[in-house]
Amino acid sequence: MYSDSLSEKIRWSLPWLMRYPAWRYGEWAIRDKESPHPSHLVFLVANHFEPATDEQGLVQLEKWCHMARVTGNAVRDHDGTPFRHTNFFPAEQYERRRLELLASLQAEGFGEVEVHFHHGVERPDTAANAKRMLEDFRDALAEDHKCLSREAPESRPRYAFVHGNWALANSAGGRFCGVDSEMQILADTGCYADFTLPSAPDQSQVPKINAIYECGHPLTESRPHRSGPALRVGRRPQPPVIFTGPLVFDWTRRVHGLPIPRIDDGALAQNYPLDLGRFNRWRNARIGVEGRPEWIFIKLYSHGFFEWDQDIMIGEHLRRFMGEVLDLADRKGQFKIHFASAREAFNMVMAAVDGLSGEPGNYRDYHLKQIMSEGVRSSSGEGEPMVMLR
Repeated sequence: MYSDSLSEKIRWSLPWLMRYPAWRYGEWAIRDKESPHPSHLVFLVANHFEPATDEQGLVQLEKWCHMARVTGNAVRDHDGTPFRHTNFFPAEQYERRRLELLASLQAEGFGEVEVHFHHGVERPDTAANAKRMLEDFRDALAEDHKCLSREAPESRPRYAFVHGNWALANSAGGRFCGVDSEMQILADTGCYADFTLPSAPDQSQVPKINAIYECGHPLTESRPHRSGPALRVGRRPQPPVIFTGPLVFDWTRRVHGLPIPRIDDGALAQNYPLDLGRFNRWRNARIGVEGRPEWIFIKLYSHGFFEWDQDIMIGEHLRRFMGEVLDLADRKGQFKIHFASAREAFNMVMAAVDGLSGEPGNYRDYHLKQIMSEGVRSSSGEGEPMVMLR
């Protein structure tokens, strides 16, 4: 019997809470040495995309696609790229019509499709079944819908990943997974990066926070991502790369005049309105590649079919907030905004690792290119070297 009581959540959170002061001190030290040149803020949204499987779910999905187009056309970054989500679709809920709608949305530039996976819910899954499910779904996305990406037309498909119920690599005490070797399976089946974290105050939250990093332990172990070296310029990483969103404290809430901290984990949810205070907290998490501090990656997340959250994740509330952020960037001249998919953000990270600089938007197709756009060479990719991950 598992308990999600307050005492359990505090106990689960102690490992990362103990590291938080040291991380915050390091962030302050970096801020003191901030470059006078404009920084580049790369926004991406990992949408844990779970439309209902009945006919009403299809109606909801069509409504979602409409909202994604409206918002994408209304809000564009400093490169002219539309705001969009990366839609992590559940492997265990494959249905052709839904994927056809999402593939069409991707073809229009309003949201790429990647891999989400729930398993081990009723009983622990097996490694063999998890690998089979991931391979089958990967191949269906790549072959039937031309989603996902790869280095070259003759290469195998590659994918980004989000674990259902947060339990990446059996990190939730045996619940919602059951496969200790899951990270190795992800590597073997073509996963280039995981975008699950943060998950606090869930048991699956690991001590490492606010970083883009490699697994520091053997991939065959449970929770190999509990620690590991941050990505840095000049050192090629071993995939899957762990790509976290911000996990910071918000001290603005008051109860009887006393500050009561609240976790800000980058969730796009109605109970946490978007404002410039949240934007500054995400920005100050300074998640990026060591040696390229002017490129800051802000990974947000959402659950696409909680209808009460849709205004803040893709609707008018989101459009108004992003308009304020873009206006602030134009007025202050301190930073530029770039909207990216998970794949594009990974490509930018790999460009940074390879020592490239300048505008991160120039490297959207640096390493991995969309399968559906094969044969069309990106104008920003002219003459760029290919990076081969081993």
